[in-house]
Amino acid sequence: MSVTIYQQIKEFYDASSGLWEEIWGEHMHHGYYGVYGTERKNRREAQIDLIEELLNWSGVQEAENILDVGCGIGGSSLYLAEKFHAQATGITLSPVQAARATERAKEAGLAARSKFLVANAQAMPFEDNSFDLVWSLESGEHMPDKTRFMQECYRVLKPGGTLIMVTWCHRPIDKKPLTADEQKHLQDIYQVYCLPYVISLPEYEAIARQLPLNNIRSADWSQAVAPFWNVVIDSAFTPQAIIGLLRAGWTTIQGALSLGLMRRGYERGLIRFGLLCGNK
Repeated sequence: MSVTIYQQIKEFYDASSGLWEEIWGEHMHHGYYGVYGTERKNRREAQIDLIEELLNWSGVQEAENILDVGCGIGGSSLYLAEKFHAQATGITLSPVQAARATERAKEAGLAARSKFLVANAQAMPFEDNSFDLVWSLESGEHMPDKTRFMQECYRVLKPGGTLIMVTWCHRPIDKKPLTADEQKHLQDIYQVYCLPYVISLPEYEAIARQLPLNNIRSADWSQAVAPFWNVVIDSAFTPQAIIGLLRAGWTTIQGALSLGLMRRGYERGLIRFGLLCGNK
């Protein structure tokens, strides 16, 4: 299964990343709209606010060597490298993304302090204890083995360093198992967005305790980010976006047509935006 899902993820982002950048910019993640999701702001401002709010929440105020796991076209990597005057390394399964991130680093004058590699997050090509900040913003949902993924993040983290992981989850299931209808909803999302499966935030916390990560904190920011999907849906059907979708091909078109799956997932409390951080 892993080989197949890796190929699907690669092809999905190879095909769609150029369009995403053209329409939505360099940040390929949710935006932050205030604790209750009621603040009105433009999409890029909301995405930058999410990064800043995550740093505030986690207590990270400095970093020297950053790993961005699932780096996209370098949005977070380059933002963090500039903010902290740090070295940043990004990994992705998509050669198209890695190449564009490298170009963007040059354009931003950050080529000497950043590098982008095609690599598997479940078998990273780095030595133990290499990074003082491991940053994973909306990539965990793509991982076929969530435990192995978190073990690798922990392995490459320096003692005293911080892991910040933000990922799509489903609701907690300790009190009520997922219904057949909820499972069908999730399967539809998995198929469209090349996800093997997602788990609940309490399940991620249990993995983190086994690593063992110290000073574990978690939070559910679903309400704060849910408006993002309305913004994306509104912008997906402009003439510019429609032309771009036709160029990008069927998998990208299918993803655009299925944006409502995520919006409905948030509305019914099935999809959750989970945060976890801790120290080695």
